[in-house]
Amino acid sequence: MDTQLVDDFITKALTEDVGDGDHTSLSTIPAGTTGKARLLVKDTGILAGIELAQEIFKLIDPELKLTLFLQDGATVQPQDVAFEVEGSVHSILKAERLVLNCMQRMSGIATKTNHIVHLLTGTHTKVLDTRKTTPGFRYFEKWAVAIGGGVNHRFGLYDMILIKDNHVDYSGGIRQAIQNTQQYLASQNKQLPVEVEVRNLDEVEQVLQIGGVDRILLDNFDLNTLKQAVNIIAGRFATEASGGITLETIADYAACGVDYISVGALTHSVKSLDLSLKAVKA
Repeated sequence: MDTQLVDDFITKALTEDVGDGDHTSLSTIPAGTTGKARLLVKDTGILAGIELAQEIFKLIDPELKLTLFLQDGATVQPQDVAFEVEGSVHSILKAERLVLNCMQRMSGIATKTNHIVHLLTGTHTKVLDTRKTTPGFRYFEKWAVAIGGGVNHRFGLYDMILIKDNHVDYSGGIRQAIQNTQQYLASQNKQLPVEVEVRNLDEVEQVLQIGGVDRILLDNFDLNTLKQAVNIIAGRFATEASGGITLETIADYAACGVDYISVGALTHSVKSLDLSLKAVKA
């Protein structure tokens, strides 16, 4: 966990949510009241965000005591209890919504990722996330993908070169795009992995002739063409498939021998897992 990044996020989220005070709790519950609450699971899936929740509670009130019953990556079902938190009721209620918002979304992503990982059982294909994430929450969404058994693609525009169709078209073609990339990296004294997107077998052949990349992204290929492309590329570069792949067809795409399949839906359209933080009455 990147503690600095996480703490900065928590601070900003609390500023957005709490403002100058949780006036409902402050007005209804006497100062100094202590109590206990438990994180109740109300859905079936993969739990994610426990480590983040620990940091949220710690940052809000170091005196809160957290007792964990489940860890990130656990398979859960309704009525499971993930943890109990005990201490200042005002602190617990201040943390409640942030903990739930984060854990529900992260758990939904981990659950969907894990489902796809199981669909790919028997192949060597790994599922990748994308940059189709919630602004400001990317780190946590990609963290959830990893908890679910997926593999993180690049985190942003800064840690990998990914030459896509628009880059190819704007630069004047695949050859020019790759040559420009090599010149740029040399001039900037940077070492970044390079991936290039191709749209057809002709572009595959162009990349094979040029070289200078680490991975080839086969975008919107049908199954037969994908098999041909993977066979042509085999042993020279890693391969990735994307575009038009559904839960019903992803195993068929993996069977073509591709190394990775990237799935934007892991983060851009996922159902949150139903969780609740409930007071434990004395």
